[in-house]
Amino acid sequence: MSEKIVQTAGRESLGEFAPMFAHLNDDILFGEVWNEASISVKTRCIITVVSLMASGITDSSLVYHLQNAKAHGVTKDEIAAIITHATMYVGWPKGWAVFRLAKDVWNEENEAATEKDKFQNTLFFPIGEPNDGYAEYFVGQSYLAPISTQQVPIYNVTFEPRCRNNWHIHHAKSGGGQMLICVGGRGYYQEWGKEAVELTPGSVINIPAEVKHWHGAAPDSWFSHLAVEVPGEDASNEWCEPVSDEEYNKLK
Repeated sequence: MSEKIVQTAGRESLGEFAPMFAHLNDDILFGEVWNEASISVKTRCIITVVSLMASGITDSSLVYHLQNAKAHGVTKDEIAAIITHATMYVGWPKGWAVFRLAKDVWNEENEAATEKDKFQNTLFFPIGEPNDGYAEYFVGQSYLAPISTQQVPIYNVTFEPRCRNNWHIHHAKSGGGQMLICVGGRGYYQEWGKEAVELTPGSVINIPAEVKHWHGAAPDSWFSHLAVEVPGEDASNEWCEPVSDEEYNKLK
């Protein structure tokens, strides 16, 4: 299953001022056109880069689409050939301008050497270090990066493909629980007795205290979420049994 393109920039920037434009940007352009299956996302990335280049747009929007092209498999050699070819038709100054941006995006010193590095290049937040302190409660390898340790604790938790944590419960006399905000890849959240819910970037899950649940990566994707610990009275975690292969293999 290919990764679904999700965009929220329209609502975040213009949701109150221009809700119709935000809807067209997030739901139609990115939600429908970018996810239409007749051509690949990689091809769409290339078309978009060339279209912006031809229009003379070399601001942050082009940087975003260059980064998106790299994240979806466009190599340094390919982008160099694409910009060179387009330059012959849209003009030499435009070619120079885009090459300056592309050179930074495809900086050889930052080229991904591993699947972990490639996934990191798609994230705003760091993957962090191996989550060794909680390894006994996970099937597979996870990573942990503290984002905020004051006021409300927030951690970026990253799961390799097929990695998931055990069933567990956040206890509290009042308040408590947890929020999950997906920031990369594809994963799942499941409550005891309910169907699993697919998570993609932008998905938000609210987990009340005393609800047994698990979360983790899809079989074919890395997965990262922010874990926001909700303050509660006498809060604690209870770790339960692992999610069995039989249960997990029902997911796709």
